[in-house]
Amino acid sequence: MNAAAAGTKIPRSVLVVIHTPALDILLLERAARPGYWQSVTGSLDAPDEPLEQAALREVREETGIRADPGALEPWPVVNTFEIYPQWRQRFAPGTTHNVEHLFSLQVAGPAPVVLDPGEHTAWRWLPWRAAAEACFSWTNRDAIRMLAARREAAAP
Repeated sequence: MNAAAAGTKIPRSVLVVIHTPALDILLLERAARPGYWQSVTGSLDAPDEPLEQAALREVREETGIRADPGALEPWPVVNTFEIYPQWRQRFAPGTTHNVEHLFSLQVAGPAPVVLDPGEHTAWRWLPWRAAAEACFSWTNRDAIRMLAARREAAAP
């Protein structure tokens, strides 16, 4: 039986920074924690779920955006962080850290999204600097800054 079937979350997740060509970033406000803004994120459903599949599933579940697999850009970035104590009960006993894999997804422009009200209560598109500052998670903030730095490095 996998962890999800046993009622516990798998401490391996994906973070997907959704952005426009102008680097407007989509942020979602967590339902369980008002004021906590983040990009799309979520745990794998099974230990053997492919990371790209998990990322596409989370984007679809959290925003209603249906992206083609080729549109998703996997990054060679993996973060390990301590799970906030208030969220540890969702994991197997003794689990204190999560491993997060980073992706980005470029969309044509800011567009309305369809939220899962059980997970998020609001959404907004912000310029990358404002989005980075609004994120409660250091991994999310750093990912947005890396996205901007990568874009600047690629500019002619």
